[in-house]
Amino acid sequence: MTPALAIRSLSHDFIAADGGATPVLDRLDIAVAPGEILAIVGRSGAGKSTLFNIISGLLSPRSGRIEIAGVPAGTGNSRIAYMLQKDLLLPWRSVLDNALLGIELRGKVGAVDREDAIAMLERYGLAAQINAYPHEISGGQRQRVALTRTLLLRPTVLLLDEPFSALDYETRLMLEDDVMSLRDERGMSVVLVTHDIEEAIAMSDRVVVLAGRPARVSQDISIGLTTAGRRDAISAREAPEFRAYHARIWGALKSTAIAA
Repeated sequence: MTPALAIRSLSHDFIAADGGATPVLDRLDIAVAPGEILAIVGRSGAGKSTLFNIISGLLSPRSGRIEIAGVPAGTGNSRIAYMLQKDLLLPWRSVLDNALLGIELRGKVGAVDREDAIAMLERYGLAAQINAYPHEISGGQRQRVALTRTLLLRPTVLLLDEPFSALDYETRLMLEDDVMSLRDERGMSVVLVTHDIEEAIAMSDRVVVLAGRPARVSQDISIGLTTAGRRDAISAREAPEFRAYHARIWGALKSTAIAA
């Protein structure tokens, strides 16, 4: 099966003002299957956000390549959407207009686009806030608007960079469920960067641990959880295998910190 996203022998450096190079990523090889949720964890400074900036085309790597559905990124019909930790809603635009911003930047917003946006906002419990402004809604509601804005682009690969870390625990669980449900409905691939090991295990089919400076793939762990009924943010955390995965990933991160 052709991966939805393939990272091939990817290396990158940061260049200082004096011309010196600091290696950040070293020969990363990661493949994400269609419809798969992959979590990437690593200690601070491991290059996770740099990797996302390369995947999304904001940075050009020193060497290696990114492929989307088997073709070089930026040359095919597949779409990547990138959601950051900050919602970046524009304060002078309403909730609905903020949700439509991504489509607007790509072209003209049509009646069908507005209908889709309203339907998705209603799905997320924001029907009464459609005409509200960002300062009038909660942090969790703002993140749902940001998620709506991202998903309206109909991505085949969704990048999530610590998107729920600033939210309260209950809201985080609800948004984790949202992403898992949307993956099931749309078949899109999701790559999640997070410092939260529990979130990584609960949401993902696989967890990749980045370690070292420059960062390399330390472990690539398939996640299999036994749940009663549908797997969601709560049932995943209650699975009998959950603690063992947590201990394994925490051990990998801790050994990395000691080695550094």
